[in-house]
Amino acid sequence: MEKTILVTGCSTGIGRHCALRLKETGWRVLATVRKPEDVRTLQAQGLESFVLDLDSSESVQAGFEQAMSLTGGRLDALFNNGAYGQPGAVEDLSRDVLRAQFETNLFGWIELTNLVIPVMRRQQRGRIVMNSSVLGLVAMKYRGAYNASKFALEGITDTYRQELHGSGICVSLIEPGPITSAFRQNALIAFTRNIDATHSVHAETYSGVLSRLEAGEEEGSAFTLPPEAVFKALQSALTARCPRARYYVTFPTYLLGYLRRLLPARWLDAVLRRAAEKENGT
Repeated sequence: MEKTILVTGCSTGIGRHCALRLKETGWRVLATVRKPEDVRTLQAQGLESFVLDLDSSESVQAGFEQAMSLTGGRLDALFNNGAYGQPGAVEDLSRDVLRAQFETNLFGWIELTNLVIPVMRRQQRGRIVMNSSVLGLVAMKYRGAYNASKFALEGITDTYRQELHGSGICVSLIEPGPITSAFRQNALIAFTRNIDATHSVHAETYSGVLSRLEAGEEEGSAFTLPPEAVFKALQSALTARCPRARYYVTFPTYLLGYLRRLLPARWLDAVLRRAAEKENGT
C-alpha cells in the first residue's frame, strides 16, 4: 500500500525539495503551506497541496481534517518543517516577537503532532520527524529567538520519543547546519519588521547582520549544502528499521556537536562568539 506523509512548510527550500523528492520515491505527499498562491504552485508541480498555517489553531485543525479526508483517516508519517528565523539581540526582542517565533517554530508543530499521534496509535505505527537545527545544539549571538525555539523543540522531541516508546511510533530529529534555502531572505523580513536597529546598543553590529542577510545564502560556501542533504536524512528516518534519535547534516553540525561535548562552556562560548563576529564582519 502507498505510504502517505504530511509535510509542513513546503513553499520553498527544504520543504518543497523534500516533498518533490518523496513523491519521486513513491510516497503520497500532502504538501502544506501558509498561502493559497503557494498551493497553486505546488499543485502545478504535481503535488497534493493545501493550506496549513502553523500560526493558527483553526488552520492547523482544518489542515489536519483535510489530510484525514484525503487519506481515509490514515497517515504513515509527519515531517514538521515549517519555520523561520527571527534575528536580533535578545534585549531587542519584544514579548510579542518572541511569541510569534514560538507560535510558528514550536507551538504549531506540537498542536499538529498531537492531532496526528492518535491516528498513528490506532495504526500501531508511524514516523514523526522534526526538522531542528545546529542551533538547537548550540546557541549563537543575535539568534536568541530562533535558538530558544529550536532548543525547546529538541526537549519536546526527546520527551515525545520517551512517551511514545512501545507504541510503534518512531520520533527523530534532523539537525542541519547551513542549507541553501530562502531562510536568510525570510530572516531579513523578520529583522526589518521587528527590530529597531537604529536605536539599539547593537546598531553597529546590526549593520553587519543586515549585510549578511541581504547577501542571501552562501551557496558557494564549502559548509553550505543543498536541501538534498536533508532529504537523505529524512529518507533514513522514514525507512530505517530502527531510525536514529538524531541525524546531523552538514560539517558545522558535526563539529559543533563534538565541541559541545568536548569543551568547557567558556571555551565553547569563545568559539561561537568568534564565529558570529566573523560572519557579521565585526
